[in-house]
Amino acid sequence: MKLRLAILALFLSTSLFAQKHFDRFNELDVQHYSFDIKLNDENDRIEGAATVIVKFKKEVSEFVLDLINPENGKGMSVNRIMSNEKRIPYTHFDNQVTIKEGGKAGEIKSFTIAYDGVPQTGLVISKNKYGDRTFFGDNWPNRGRHWLPTVDHPSDKATVEWIVTAPSHYKVVGNGRLVREESIGNNFTKTQWKTEVVIPVKVMVMGAARFAVDNVEVVDGAQVSSWVYPQDEKDGFYDYAQAAPILKWFVDNVAPYPYAKLANVQSKTQFGGMENAGNIFYSERSIDGKRSAEGLIAHEIAHQWFGNSASEANWHHAWLSEGFATYFTNLYMEETYGRDKLVEMVKQQRENVINFSRQQLVPVVNTAVTDYMKLLNANTYQKGGWVLHMLRKEVGDEVFWKGIKTYYNKFKYSNALTEDLKEVFEEASGKDLDQFFKQWIYTAGQPEIEFSWTYKGKKLNIFTAQDQSELFEFDLEFLIIFDDGSTQKETLSITDEYESFKVKSKKKPAEIVLDPDTWLLFQGKVTEK
Repeated sequence: MKLRLAILALFLSTSLFAQKHFDRFNELDVQHYSFDIKLNDENDRIEGAATVIVKFKKEVSEFVLDLINPENGKGMSVNRIMSNEKRIPYTHFDNQVTIKEGGKAGEIKSFTIAYDGVPQTGLVISKNKYGDRTFFGDNWPNRGRHWLPTVDHPSDKATVEWIVTAPSHYKVVGNGRLVREESIGNNFTKTQWKTEVVIPVKVMVMGAARFAVDNVEVVDGAQVSSWVYPQDEKDGFYDYAQAAPILKWFVDNVAPYPYAKLANVQSKTQFGGMENAGNIFYSERSIDGKRSAEGLIAHEIAHQWFGNSASEANWHHAWLSEGFATYFTNLYMEETYGRDKLVEMVKQQRENVINFSRQQLVPVVNTAVTDYMKLLNANTYQKGGWVLHMLRKEVGDEVFWKGIKTYYNKFKYSNALTEDLKEVFEEASGKDLDQFFKQWIYTAGQPEIEFSWTYKGKKLNIFTAQDQSELFEFDLEFLIIFDDGSTQKETLSITDEYESFKVKSKKKPAEIVLDPDTWLLFQGKVTEK
């Protein structure tokens, strides 16, 4: 634990904001949020009463929550803060609410923040493609603070409940189980959802819209449902029903499902899909009646384990979320459609990584990033997925799955850093993986290989060169193809910038193909001298 805290301190200290969060991380742990939100059709102003239950890790006289200040008509205004039936003094400055009361180490206190305002983002209030008014939370990465007073960082998880009062023509979905849904008069309905397990703020959301709802089936004790615009009911129910067999695959291959339900929701999220815990929000254009979104659904369901339950402890390690979701989509597709489908996908993803590196030559864990939206790139997604693909090759399928399950079970409902994943796989495999993670996660780029050869005296003389700035160490497989169609597969261990090898070959090659089984992230060309 001391080692993990030291590592966490290292990565959280890369910016002033991060350091401030690390100070807060040592001071408090939010146990529970209750968000009582009132929505209306007259304007975009929301009324909120957020009850935050805090456990103090050490004695403090005050503490801080994130909440965007009003500016140009948008933002939240705090009206009062109460604790134990008394008003608590506070300041609201620089997008943070400083609550002027703390507690002793180990003490648990409840604070209720009454506030209102028009959210600039975080809660997207708009019209859908059919012109109907909608309300959708869209918190990733740290936009929850635009409408919710929180510790808006993935390292501080809590249970959450939503108590949403909205005009009765809306249905409301939120994290967790449905506790109640009741008419309160004046054509308003109050809906309450509540989680039983902790989740990060980035995936705490509610949505309110005119929905058609289909209960598909129960998988691993969780109700799988589809929430779509009434105009898309037929196609939406057909498309989103794929979530049930996909969820079964993840339960069978990874671990029991971590949440009470899985609602698949057509929404106004700015992303193709947003993996909110237990209620995934998909782009409103994800429905076509042809099940074209199968990969998207698999990606967002993968996040329920990786990113939501086992979460990155710091934004810069977002590949532990997005890289995992990318590769586990590949794995699902491999089992469903065969290895050729996997190869097709990883080859395309390799091209994505190479093209990105030509624009930005940065490592996967890039602590220079301060605008976390910029982490949504090919390094975090496709290269992160490729790291897992190569790790699978490095340790073998049996150890790979053992390591994945161990990692998830160790960090479910908690947080991890890349170092934690490395340690799990070192223990599972018995291998030293320092070099593997150093070069693939913390080093920019990938091998750029020049492979040249000559043939003489039944020997293949091979010369390799690495053209990138940092040296990599890797096994390079290649396939020799002869004129008669026969083949010979060989492997070279590459450790230096320039190397030469001799390989026995009874005939002169007609062609040489690098990485024939698609296990290496690289750029390369082959020439005959």
